Amino acid sequence: MRIGLVTGEFPPDQGGVGDFTFRLAEAMVALGCDVHVITGPLRTLEHETRPPFPVHRAVPSWRWGCWRGILRVAQETRLELLNLQYQAAAYGMHPAVHFLPQPSARPPVVVTFHDLRVPYLFPKAGPLRWQVVRMLARRADGVIVTNREDYLRLEGEIPRDRLALIPIGSNIPPTPPPGYDPLAERTRWGVGPGDLLLGYFGFLNESKGGEELIRALALLVARGVPAHLLMIGGRVGTSDPTNRAYAAFIDGLIAELGLTERVHWTGYTDPPSVSAGLLATDVCILPYRDGVSFRRGTLHACLAHGRAIVTTCPAVPLPEVRDGENMLLVPSRDADALAEAVLRLWRDPALRARLEAGARALATDFSWDRIARQTVAFLSRWVSG
Repeated sequence: MRIGLVTGEFPPDQGGVGDFTFRLAEAMVALGCDVHVITGPLRTLEHETRPPFPVHRAVPSWRWGCWRGILRVAQETRLELLNLQYQAAAYGMHPAVHFLPQPSARPPVVVTFHDLRVPYLFPKAGPLRWQVVRMLARRADGVIVTNREDYLRLEGEIPRDRLALIPIGSNIPPTPPPGYDPLAERTRWGVGPGDLLLGYFGFLNESKGGEELIRALALLVARGVPAHLLMIGGRVGTSDPTNRAYAAFIDGLIAELGLTERVHWTGYTDPPSVSAGLLATDVCILPYRDGVSFRRGTLHACLAHGRAIVTTCPAVPLPEVRDGENMLLVPSRDADALAEAVLRLWRDPALRARLEAGARALATDFSWDRIARQTVAFLSRWVSG
């Protein structure tokens, strides 16, 4: 099957959608698919990769006219199907990508919604912004969602035979650099063997609860816990400009609470170094304000690394999430509850070990081979022969 993966960001861009597309393409190639990635121009040469599949930087911008470059590649490479990776920020919050060409002018298009965040249209657009996302879902030949919350929202809009729930996986494999030593990694950040090292992975934005994270650290330090926080990976990413303002707010809060010497930043780095940071932590804190969700690649990375995870209660029931077995759950926007959960793990090594084992077990449900097989099976419905 000749598949075109369309994405608004792609490595070396910093962003989960781009990383997902890279990993999915790799896994599809391993299954024998002929995969072509169609994306925009290079924004930076930092950490440039050379993937084992063609990458066509054929879209000058994601504004009006972006489909011309996509369709040109589809025609030149005789693609049988396009799989659009949708996340509004990856396309600069512009609505152009939502307006699919007429079916007669294109191959079948299946849209993978990484979330249902709406684009920017114009001031006070209000409900019209959701209607643009809804239009994209309804006009697509097929729709993939990555989490149960979005499935429940779209199941009344899309016939079930055109809708699939296929999760994402971890973009960071648990493979640290050769000779990795967790004690040396902790020492690198000024963290002693008896200290509690908390980990946070992912970009800073309001939905991820960075404020609660920092306030929880302050509460732990005030109670005499020798706690440090390792902020792993890039701070703001490439696509979403609102992340920068929020990161500046968090910097100010860290200084205000006197935590500058206890918060350590790895900066954007390669996957083995991210893996080293994750493996060095005692507890990973993911205080999502909208609740824990399997659409979060940061969650999958912490699961794959077998970390004890403290996160927030899901917005909808998630049977796979078992409080006290594979993660600890607290209410969202509650720094006190977050600190209490971490304190509980600090005092109970057996509970921490149980959560680590539960995380590793849960991670097996999200392997890239499994994700690719499910995706290929769904896409094949629209490929003749």
